[in-house]
Amino acid sequence: LATVPSTATAFTTGFAPSVVTKSASSYSFSLNAEAAAATTNGTDKKKVIILGGDGFCGWPTSLYLSDQGHDVVIVDNLSRRNIDTELGCDSLTPIQSPAVRVQAWKEVSGKDIKFVNLDVAKEYDLLVQLIKEEQPDSIVHFAEQRAAPYSMKNSKCKRYTVDNNVSGSNNLCCAVIDSEVDAHIVHLGTMGVYGYGTSGGEIPEGYIDVILPGGREQNILHPAYPGSVYHATKCLDALLWQFYQKNDSLRITDLHQGIVWGTNTPQTIRDERLINRFDYDGDYGTVLNRFLMQGAMGVPLTVYGTGGQTRAFIHVTDTARCIEIAINNPPQAGERVEIFNQIAETRRVRDVAEMVAKQTGVEANFLPNPRQEAAENELDVSNRKFCNLGLDPITLDEELFSEVTEVVNKYKHRCDPTKILPASFWNKKRAEECATLDPNSVKVEV
Repeated sequence: LATVPSTATAFTTGFAPSVVTKSASSYSFSLNAEAAAATTNGTDKKKVIILGGDGFCGWPTSLYLSDQGHDVVIVDNLSRRNIDTELGCDSLTPIQSPAVRVQAWKEVSGKDIKFVNLDVAKEYDLLVQLIKEEQPDSIVHFAEQRAAPYSMKNSKCKRYTVDNNVSGSNNLCCAVIDSEVDAHIVHLGTMGVYGYGTSGGEIPEGYIDVILPGGREQNILHPAYPGSVYHATKCLDALLWQFYQKNDSLRITDLHQGIVWGTNTPQTIRDERLINRFDYDGDYGTVLNRFLMQGAMGVPLTVYGTGGQTRAFIHVTDTARCIEIAINNPPQAGERVEIFNQIAETRRVRDVAEMVAKQTGVEANFLPNPRQEAAENELDVSNRKFCNLGLDPITLDEELFSEVTEVVNKYKHRCDPTKILPASFWNKKRAEECATLDPNSVKVEV
């Protein structure tokens, strides 16, 4: 990652963000098919099962792979929709049922996507049967509870996150073995497995060179340093992948993804019924999408702590592209787990807030941090593998911000302002520090 100077004024950091490849202003994101042309290597089209294909990343990835000619089967138990009911907070965008979604895709594209309602963590026999019947080339695994705040909300949510995520990943490995189908597993992990402390150097892609006592050189799996129960499950996943690759020669790719932003893709914009979900609440709303929503509604941006946390970012369109690159470049049987860092760039949170504040005219509100984390950290990350395979990543750009803002303005009447402030706290001390936050104090411009 190259380093660019910070332009912050009111949000001075003292550190420069790390940025990948070209500036975003040179990238035209016109939301058409040409803009989303696949960065593939010309390999044959594949049968792909997408676990969690109804979700924020899974749905646009399913459409993208189908649009590229792959035969897609979506598997989802609709747990994320059930969590909407639990939290009393719907997607800002009105997402349709899976049946309506796949029918709409058939009408606009002429391509079929099969939907199967199945719980990967609980319905093991049905999972094995499905793999036997479909004979997939690849299985993309999104089927995990994905929100760190939700995983820290209470003991019930912590236990559910571990039970669902770890059991689902273990079931997937066992099912591939028992089905006797040589399917390549592609798992969506997280940059959070590395932790967000300042490491003092570039974070490599999965494996790190170390010197053991006696001067012995070794290349090992990068040490795990999770910052939430959610991140801990991704670390446990990583160990499962290592074991099943070693023990059963499973072919596995693990993608350590940054924070996803954006809503629409060139596929989801083709019909209102295909629109992707947009989470804005304190539990599921990703930081940049939260800022963009708040700015469009005239709500002060909710910056946690000093805003000195540096995070990796990727646009949702690039998530889908990276998945296809991964399925088109599987490891061979017997090769170790392939690991990619799936990011476009790194930015400090308060610098991102400044970008949104300048565009929207909304000021930032620095809140007590609900998370147990370092107030400031640097983050230097390698993403050379995807770039070497043809990915030209989308970086943060005000033109792209406008696309998200348009979505927010269209559906802002669906916003519940009481859900904007953080509602999950990492421990009792954090909860006490945030006790003055009043959800009813947030007012939006409608």
